[in-house]
Amino acid sequence: MRQPLTRELADLVERGRDRQLRLAVTGLSRAGKTAFLTSLVNQLRHAGLEARLDLLPAAREGRLLGARRVSQPDLAVPRFPYDQAMAALAAEPPHWPAPTRGISELRLSIRYRPTRSGLWRGDTGQLALDLFDYPGEWLLDLPLLGTDYLRWSTQVLAGAGAQRRALMAEWERAAARLDPAAEANEAELAAIAEQYAMALRAAREAGFADLQPGRFLLPGDLAGAPVLQFFPLPGLADGDRERLEALPPESVYATLAARFRHYQQHIVKPFYRDHFRRFDRQIVLVDVLGALNAGPERFEDLARALATLMQSFDYGKRSLLSRLFAPRIDRLAIAATKADHVTPEQHPRLTALLEALLAEPLKDLRYANVPVKALSLASIRATDVHEVVHQGERTPALRGTTLDGESLLLFPGEVPSRLPDADFWARQGFAFTAFRPPPSPHGALPHIRLDAALDWLLGDKLR
Repeated sequence: MRQPLTRELADLVERGRDRQLRLAVTGLSRAGKTAFLTSLVNQLRHAGLEARLDLLPAAREGRLLGARRVSQPDLAVPRFPYDQAMAALAAEPPHWPAPTRGISELRLSIRYRPTRSGLWRGDTGQLALDLFDYPGEWLLDLPLLGTDYLRWSTQVLAGAGAQRRALMAEWERAAARLDPAAEANEAELAAIAEQYAMALRAAREAGFADLQPGRFLLPGDLAGAPVLQFFPLPGLADGDRERLEALPPESVYATLAARFRHYQQHIVKPFYRDHFRRFDRQIVLVDVLGALNAGPERFEDLARALATLMQSFDYGKRSLLSRLFAPRIDRLAIAATKADHVTPEQHPRLTALLEALLAEPLKDLRYANVPVKALSLASIRATDVHEVVHQGERTPALRGTTLDGESLLLFPGEVPSRLPDADFWARQGFAFTAFRPPPSPHGALPHIRLDAALDWLLGDKLR
């Protein structure tokens, strides 16, 4: 549903005046998107009061007056569930908010005092900040627009390691029994497609990230629809193309290929056209610690998924005209989340590891002179920093409460500052522990470097 023309014109005027900013927040499962957005809104709502935003100049200088939620421009998009997230954090005991399963939106009106000369004392500026939350898994589908069913089928299993292949074994056996030239049986295809979806979900639960199609993991209102009832066919090769494409429309191969094309044109392309291309700025959240904890095959899988995800963006600097009529993401932040799960001296190593994971995409972005910043943060800090003294030696440690309610004091281990080698995986001295959120205060949520992310993403609009 398109928004009214008056709303579109109003947005166009605000974008022309540079008083509107569209910020997209994404990341793969368990990266902490909901926690990030909840804390971002919470910090801006408490700006000028108890929020600690020293790394955001507008807040440090006392110019950030606060923010309030206002009606979002697109009424067809679900609203980000901020109140429900805060209720989860305030529960007894507190628990992490439920993850969002699709795209959601929230608009903030931010008031601040500009630094520009020539303004009367007391004059204020206003920025409309549109926040978009969407699953990173959906971004993994965008490269599907540049391929076809046969090529995709040959690539799916080619990149799977032994552990992931084991999770897909039941589906692979069922799919391998199909004759591509035989007449398609709708019930049989639906059953095997469900097996494939279950294999993808099992892989995600096991810590894998490079999974396609993304909507099989988060189907939303498409659950059970024929458009999601396709899967790759094992055993195909590009040399079979002429024979396969000559098969009749009712064959297994032609039916699956048609559904793949429908998925491309009616699911993937509209998301890119209607949502993704409208974003001005982007933050990508990455659970690096979870991948470290899961082992080498899953860590390498995360690297491939991030490389795929980064290829999907349309970055570049832009003029006023391109901002109005062909918007492109012009500033990017990449954040390793859950920095509160390691001791503070490990934070620079966590950032360095993130940059190593994304070395090639970052080179391309910097070559194109696109502003990009890597950092580590904790949207909602769940631990406190302590020291343990043993035989006269001081060792940093963390204290927190596990998801099961157990209080722990521990040193989780050292984070490698470069891509892990065989020696690291052999000794694997890193133990990632999941903590529950702290008892929620009535004011601003505790965080680590969320203000640095805010400064990078919107600080230049608050001058």
